[in-house]
Parts: sequence; structure tokens; C-alpha cells
Amino acid sequence: MVTAVDKVGRWHIASRVFAAVVPAFVLTNTTGIFLALASPAGEFQAIATSLVSAFAIYTVIILWIFSVKRLKTVWWGLLAGLVLTGSGSWLLYTFGANG
Repeated sequence: MVTAVDKVGRWHIASRVFAAVVPAFVLTNTTGIFLALASPAGEFQAIATSLVSAFAIYTVIILWIFSVKRLKTVWWGLLAGLVLTGSGSWLLYTFGANG
């Protein structure tokens, strides 16, 4: 009897679990930082809103990781998201979007 684990492969599952834990968490944090810096609200409200929305963002990222068929798409998507949110956060912080 062939199980689902045998069909997909242990490396495939381990890679998705790792992607859901480490890179997804980093992407969630950089997205939260980007949202806080880009928000026109006051400092406290922007930080609070981005922290609360991080729970939903992390959930969506994890669901996306396990719903995509190709593992290569997962890793390229995480990398693209990290580059976009990381560089966007750096630009907003460097050039002072909030003053």
C-alpha cells in the first residue's frame, strides 16, 4: 500500500514544513514592518494594526505554502515576497515616509 508520504516524498514534506516555519515567519515580520512604515496613522496605531494583521498574514502564507503544487513555486514566492517587503521597508525607513 502506497501512502501519501511515500508518494510525495519525505524531503518534499520537510521542505514545506521548514518553509512554513522559518521563511514564512520572516516574511510575516517584514510585511508587518512594511505595513507599519507605510501606514498614514499615528505611530502607535500603525504598529498595533500591523501586529494584529500579522496573525492573518501568517495564516494566509502557511495556507498558500501547503496549497501550491510545485515546491519550487513556494520557495520562489517566499523569496520574492521577502525581497519586495524587505526592500520596501528599507526604502520607507531610509527615506522617512512617516516624517
